[in-house]
Amino acid sequence: MSPSQESVYPEYETETSQTSKLIKKFKETPFVPIGMAGFTAVVAYGLYKLKHRGDMKLSLHLIHMRVAAQGFAVGALTCGVLYSMFREYVVKPKE
Repeated sequence: MSPSQESVYPEYETETSQTSKLIKKFKETPFVPIGMAGFTAVVAYGLYKLKHRGDMKLSLHLIHMRVAAQGFAVGALTCGVLYSMFREYVVKPKE
């Protein structure tokens, strides 16, 4: 018995690379990469300001940075959901 030559996942193999899949997802949901970039920027800023925090306790500084990073990520995801709802229910693209 020889194994079948047909692919089990034909739709998976039609994509050429992981990069093309990532670009396709970014086009479908543009606020996800914005949220990721904002989260990374807040964390980088927090690490930079770690040395210049003055007399603020380390734990308080870390809590503030965590809340800011989470707030940016949740805000971007919320905007993304609102954008997709607007696109689906208000604009209704031609199919």
